[in-house]
This record gives sequence, C-alpha cells and structure tokens, in this order.
Amino acid sequence: MGIYHYTIRRLLYTIPILMGVCMLIFLIFNVVAGDPTPLLLGKHATAKQMAALRHELGLDKPWFTQYLDILKSGFTFDFGRSWASKQKIIAMLQSGAWVSLTLVIPAFIVTGLLSIGMALLAAFYRGKFIDKTMILITVMLMSISALTYILFGQWLLAYKLGWFEIAGYDPHFPEVLSYIVLPSIILVILSIGSDMRFYRTVILDEMHQDYVRTARAKGLTEWIVLSKHVLKNAMIPIATNLIIQIPSWLLGTILVESFFGIPGLGGILLHAINNSDFPVIKAMTVLSAVFYIVLNVATDILYTWLDPRIKLS
Repeated sequence: MGIYHYTIRRLLYTIPILMGVCMLIFLIFNVVAGDPTPLLLGKHATAKQMAALRHELGLDKPWFTQYLDILKSGFTFDFGRSWASKQKIIAMLQSGAWVSLTLVIPAFIVTGLLSIGMALLAAFYRGKFIDKTMILITVMLMSISALTYILFGQWLLAYKLGWFEIAGYDPHFPEVLSYIVLPSIILVILSIGSDMRFYRTVILDEMHQDYVRTARAKGLTEWIVLSKHVLKNAMIPIATNLIIQIPSWLLGTILVESFFGIPGLGGILLHAINNSDFPVIKAMTVLSAVFYIVLNVATDILYTWLDPRIKLS
C-alpha cells in the first residue's frame, strides 16, 4: 500500500477518534462545568442578565448543537471569540504559537540531541563510573522543581550577572535571544533527565539483540556498533517519544512563560484559566487532540523511513 493511500485511510480512521474526544470536551465544559454566567457577571447579576449572556454566548442552544459546534471547530479551527478579550481565538493562538515556537524549538532540538548523545555515552560506559554518574546527575535534575530553576536562574544569571533579561519579550532578532535563552536552558534542564534515561534503556535493550553480537563478531568497535547499528534500530521508540512530546512542549510551558512574561500559548492558557475563558480553554484542548492524532499518523509513516522492513497496511 502506498504512503498516499495509507495516509488517507489513517486520517479517515481519526474522524471517530476526534468525535469521541470532542464529546468528552463537550461533557467536561458544557455539562459538568455547569453554567459559567454567574462567574462572568458576578454574584449580583439578575436572572435576566444571565439569560441574555447565555443567549449571546450560545449557551442556550440545544446540547447536540453545542457539541456539533465543538466538533466543527476541530476541522475548521474556527473557535469563535474569547469571552474575556472578544478577540478571535484563532488569531490569539496564532500569535501565541509563534512566540512559543521561538522558545520551544531551540529547547526541543537541544534536548533531543543532548539526551540521545548522553544516552549513547552512558550505554557505551554501561555499569561504569561515567554511566552511574550521569544517571545520578539526571535523577538530581529531575528531583528539583521547575520553580527552583526559574527563580535561581532569574536571580543569578539575569539579576546578578546580567547575562539575560529577567522577564519580557522582544520579537526582533537578535534582541529576542536575551529573553529566550534563559527560559530555553531551563526547559532543557527540566526535560533532559527523563529523556536521557528512556533513551538509555531503549539502547541497552537493543544491545542484547542478535545483530549486535554479529557486528561484534565481525570485529567492529563498540562505538561503531552503538552509533551505526544500535542507534539506527533504536530510532523507532526514540522518534515516537520525540514526536508525541511536541504538543506537550507547546502547551506545557505555562510556568516558564508566566514567570518570564513571555506572551506565548502557555500565557494565553493561564490567562484563560484565571478569567474562566472557556472558549479559549476548549480551543486549546481541541487543538491538542488534533495535534496528537495527526502526529500519531506522521509517526507511523516515519517508521517506514526509519525501518524499510515495516510495511504500511
């Protein structure tokens, strides 16, 4: 089966998945959460004012119609307007996404390269001092809270040494570097420990396969076996882990963006939560689901490129 036909078929299979996800989102925000108008108008609002606001926001529509609106937004990306700012939500998310990407892309690339390199090094020296030291350091990095890294980095590197800006954002280059380098470093520190340990485990599992013993029997050095043979066969779980992390990287920077005053997706989501701006929260939830579904399809297609033995079916 060709990649084109396989992709079309997989995308068609995702339609019922997206319908189910949208149903869960509808139940959480439109049924379980209850009527948001008292939160928006305050406790002194009259019944007439609440009824008018419900009509304005479309909350008086039949539940099935409200569900269809959420489902439609998953395909059209038309999420309406924010309750708080009255801006079009898709425009807000587009502007926030560009800001988040300038922060996330460098951190994502550096984390991936460092964690894979460290995992190879730890596997090469498995059971020895270097391997044990790297594991100890990564566990220590994982044990410290993100807030500690943020506050310490702002105090030492930004305030005391003046290497970076404490907070804010400037979209122009190279001024933007002084605003995004420090939070990017913190994102790398927060992610590299778990990634490195996972990749190390995957690589060590591959090293017990028959083809590794064959490569060693041919006289290949341990480093060539690791870097050319083991890493190539370990790339499927590594690529899977990298790809499925992308939505989490984009939407999981709430703490970092809020402390550094970066107006990205994390800041938009935090502002929406603080203001009970349900349309924005629903939009970001729907987008996260769409990203995960599309990236899963992309991962399956990537498998055939990483390992030609895998056939699309």
